[in-house]
Amino acid sequence: MTQIRLLATDLDGTLLRSDRVISSRTTHAMATAQQSGIEIVWATARARHSVHELAQSCGFRGRAICANGAVVLDLADGTPVVTATTSIAMASASAAMSRVRTLLPGVVFANVGPTRFVAEPAYAALCDFADHHRHPHDMSLSELLPDLDEPMVKIVARHPEVSSSDLYRKALSAGVDGVELTHSGAPYVEMAASGVSKASALAELCAVDGIGASEVAVVGDAINDLPMLAWAGTALCPSNAIAEVQALADRVLPSNDEDAVATYLEELVGASPP
Repeated sequence: MTQIRLLATDLDGTLLRSDRVISSRTTHAMATAQQSGIEIVWATARARHSVHELAQSCGFRGRAICANGAVVLDLADGTPVVTATTSIAMASASAAMSRVRTLLPGVVFANVGPTRFVAEPAYAALCDFADHHRHPHDMSLSELLPDLDEPMVKIVARHPEVSSSDLYRKALSAGVDGVELTHSGAPYVEMAASGVSKASALAELCAVDGIGASEVAVVGDAINDLPMLAWAGTALCPSNAIAEVQALADRVLPSNDEDAVATYLEELVGASPP
């Protein structure tokens, strides 16, 4: 059996329990695996600030793929250092937003940079703190997007009356050129530069380190995890994963609330729960 040298895990719905906390068991399992020589990489749709907060909560000091592959962080020193970004060309962003507005009038947008978030007022009005781990009144607001003073790495779109999953399916079936459409289960659709995904960022990290896909295990639960699950040698998911993910997975683990990732890591290193 091929040795697993790296485990990449999604956060929400996978590593995190439903209360959005990383359990003490999972914290211990990650540390034990790292001490045994297995690298842990977080792969998430989240932005830098919330990944940093989670890393501080459990002492994580590894690398994190953020914004669905558009941003890579190094948390080795306890602070998030951006080591790579893949931005969306301005013309592609404008064309994509125009296309989605035409497909579904009433859609509203926010643009995301490696550190900043700029939302249309109508977008911010729909948000709760949990949507982006930011208070709506803390968002920079702009009537005319894009209005970032740094490269744009992600576009998020939502509609006041249409669910994010329906918006995603409609946009995907109609086609939106110049961007990579995905959905994480959050109340919005996400768009990165064409070809950018958790899988593309993970493959680049592994290539630099000389790690083959067969030596990588991936755990995820949502649509935005499908590319990296397909790329990795071992595809895993918690039992709460959506049907498309479970169909692709080599193995279904216990649920996120039952510490799915910790269960697998403990098996890899022959450890028992603390």
